[in-house]
Amino acid sequence: MTSKTSYSWKLLALACTLSCSICSNAQTDVRDYQPGITEEGVTYFLPHTRLLISVTARKTTLTPGEYSAYAPKYLRLKNVPREVTEQWELLDVKIHPYGVADRNQAYTIKLNPKSAAPLVSLTPDGRLLAINTQAETEAPLPQPKVEKDNNTSRLNPNDFKTEEILAAGSTMKMAELAANEIYDIRENRSLLAKGQADFMPKDGTQLKMMMEQLDKQEAGLLMLFEGTKSSETHTFTFSYDPTSETGADVLFRFSKYFGPVSPDDLSGDPIYIKIKNITTTQAIAEEKKKKEEKDLRYIVPGKADVQIFDNQKQYAAMPVSIAQFGRVEHLGGDLFNKRFTTQVQLYSETGGIKKISGEPASE
Repeated sequence: MTSKTSYSWKLLALACTLSCSICSNAQTDVRDYQPGITEEGVTYFLPHTRLLISVTARKTTLTPGEYSAYAPKYLRLKNVPREVTEQWELLDVKIHPYGVADRNQAYTIKLNPKSAAPLVSLTPDGRLLAINTQAETEAPLPQPKVEKDNNTSRLNPNDFKTEEILAAGSTMKMAELAANEIYDIRENRSLLAKGQADFMPKDGTQLKMMMEQLDKQEAGLLMLFEGTKSSETHTFTFSYDPTSETGADVLFRFSKYFGPVSPDDLSGDPIYIKIKNITTTQAIAEEKKKKEEKDLRYIVPGKADVQIFDNQKQYAAMPVSIAQFGRVEHLGGDLFNKRFTTQVQLYSETGGIKKISGEPASE
């Protein structure tokens, strides 16, 4: 036998010895994750809490009318837009905690055939959600979206141009005739209201219909001067990582012309986020390490007061549980054995225990 073959047999014998040693342990073994020793187990991560900030804002678009240049002259209208403009309004801000896998908090549950190995539920990124039970379905986080508002006018101003307006030889003449038509509509409406019109309606219902028709005609013709207005509601999202307390970080900026913009875009005014750690629990000293190696890790999260504000007002404020402001604890290994079934549910955003229950294991 060559030395190379002898060396291979030694490696095989060592592998068999290690395999027998692992299988001889009758308990579910939980230990710090180390690459190369988790082939027979499930590696999971404790979460790191982040904040998703959803911002709702309304964009209003003003489109000038065809005769906007003549609005002051013929209708005495002021501040009529002469070009397309956009105006933004900040409506609402909400705070949504969520979790991501903390790669520095990785552990492995060893699944041995002689023990009552737990059923483990994980998130796609490996965070532990539940043991021996199904994880609860959680509401999805807000996503960016745009919704058209119902207040957008459905009138087409061109539908209200009379034959005389259409036949005019210049834009200025068309504007003059359109303005005269508006004044005629207003006069007829006034006569109807006073009961002095040449053709009075027979009853109140007919009067209402005539008034509504006049209002519609006036609104359509006014669009030729004042322009049209449309609006839509936008939802934006920003992610923030609260690693420590902060007095006033710029979360984003808001411009009445461009809406939400990045923190370094000086076209907008700053919107701040403040994080204050209000955790009151104290860390517990570690006990014997041999015992802890068979425990399940979970987090007792800390608390933070989160505020979002600008120089004039506060938009959102709420207490939030933060995983990284808390401490890692251990759930006794004797809760996971073949005589007793323990069901544990964890919060996906903090790693804290949501629910724990137990029952004797079925034979």
